[in-house]
Amino acid sequence: MSAPRAWQRMLSGRRLDLLDPSPLDIELSDIAHGLARVARWNGQTAGPHAFSVAQHCVVVEEIFQRLNRVTPAERQVALLHDAPEYVIGDMISPFKAVVGGGYKTVEKRIEAAIHLRFGLPATPAATLSDKIKKADRVAAFFEATLLAGFSSAEAATFFGRPRAITADMLPMTPLPAPEAQALFAERFERIEAERNEGADPNPGNTKTARGVPQP
Repeated sequence: MSAPRAWQRMLSGRRLDLLDPSPLDIELSDIAHGLARVARWNGQTAGPHAFSVAQHCVVVEEIFQRLNRVTPAERQVALLHDAPEYVIGDMISPFKAVVGGGYKTVEKRIEAAIHLRFGLPATPAATLSDKIKKADRVAAFFEATLLAGFSSAEAATFFGRPRAITADMLPMTPLPAPEAQALFAERFERIEAERNEGADPNPGNTKTARGVPQP
């Protein structure tokens, strides 16, 4: 009996091995397309459109840059913080706890391949990860209260109460998938242009593979 298939074919034509992902098989177009079609909160949000992971990533990056003095490369890491979900989907936190470490292992491998594809450290520095997690919690608070039916008090018990950031600073209205896809891709490309203009150093680990060639 042959081994189960462990790769997924992308619209770009790439075949991504989920257990041993290669940076050479990562494409921005696939990430943006996939994330724009993955719903946050298992789709349990108000409005005619799901609030996508692509839009969530843009919101987190916006919060991250407003709360910190950061480089374009660090902003890119923030934008890509949930990028593995273009392949593995957005599993809600309670279910992640049930599934255990296997999900996290696959997620981290894909994340490392994505980072290396775009010349970022495979594993970001702990201080950078902590800042991104803080921005992620702020985003979750606004998503919970504006879209997912949580009261402010209830959301605060899970995510804390935001400071220095208000909802009107952020693109919180759920977008149709094509618009969310374009929003994510345009934000990435704008940050990449800023990074290239400034010859921005990579955050944390200097062992990167910037400019991974196409096979």
